[in-house]
Amino acid sequence: MSAKFILAAFALAIAATSSHAQTADKAMIDAARKEGEITWYTTQIVNQLVRPATAAFEKKYGIKVNYVRANATEIALRVINEARAGRIQADIVDGTATSVMLRREGHIMQWVPQTKFEKQFVDPDRHWIATNLYVLTPGFNTDLVRKGTEPKTYADLLDPKWKGKMIWNSTPSSSAGPGFVGTILNVMGEEKGMAYLRELAKQNVASVASSGRQVLDQVISGEYPIALQIFNNHSVISSSKGAPVSWIPMEPSMAVLSVMSVIKSTPRPNAAKLFVEFITSEEGQKLVQAAGELPVHPDVAPTEASLRPDGVRFKALYLSPEEVEKGMQSWSKTFSEIFR
Repeated sequence: MSAKFILAAFALAIAATSSHAQTADKAMIDAARKEGEITWYTTQIVNQLVRPATAAFEKKYGIKVNYVRANATEIALRVINEARAGRIQADIVDGTATSVMLRREGHIMQWVPQTKFEKQFVDPDRHWIATNLYVLTPGFNTDLVRKGTEPKTYADLLDPKWKGKMIWNSTPSSSAGPGFVGTILNVMGEEKGMAYLRELAKQNVASVASSGRQVLDQVISGEYPIALQIFNNHSVISSSKGAPVSWIPMEPSMAVLSVMSVIKSTPRPNAAKLFVEFITSEEGQKLVQAAGELPVHPDVAPTEASLRPDGVRFKALYLSPEEVEKGMQSWSKTFSEIFR
């Protein structure tokens, strides 16, 4: 995705949503402006989403946004350590696992904004709300694998012609081998799933302790023809820049959520809530769209609509942050036993 395209999409997002933005309570806005600023601990990519969202919110409300970029575990540990020292800095946090870890420690406020979101995108106990969706699928190098000949089903991955030609991330993550294990066991059940995984192990899938993005980059560079358990939107972003890559709508694929929560002890609760309302409004979700991520607002489609499962043409297994955390330990154990 070129810089020109991102800027154009960002401008279009602002223009298209100016008359449709979610209307926040005036009393909350006034109180938020008095609080003056917020600090956002985020896992999102800074140039793609954090800076555009920060700029749009500051322009709209005149409230400064400070941000810190880290992974989910680093964010959770940082908040926990700040709480122990009696100096919490964060007002809001996001990520696929951040809120679960901090909720267990009692640091997450029980509050979410009113939205039109489908139920799987909002915690029933009101501790988090989704900001965007990650869909984990295989991807392939279109110079090495001619379109139409790529594996289209999980059974196809067992074809001997793919032996030694696939790669995945080996870390304990949904966008890695353990996440793939979780998908198979949830879809096929324990007995059939374990039998399938043992057959897949014979394919000698390469493992690297990196990230889903870096695995895809190795496929784009031609080191391997196929990547497993990558973010499908990343392939579209790369292909828009001319990279020889495409994704495979293998069904059902795992779909996980990046969620946002307000810190319970924040001294700036109104500004924090206002930001969450903003990013989950149609206006904020247009910014998610422009960043090349998958929005969850029902009225905001991804830049490529097919990326988001619709339950008909493309089906997904939706797992909440709690379900991913609950399963990850056993998925990682199974992954280590079978694939290492």
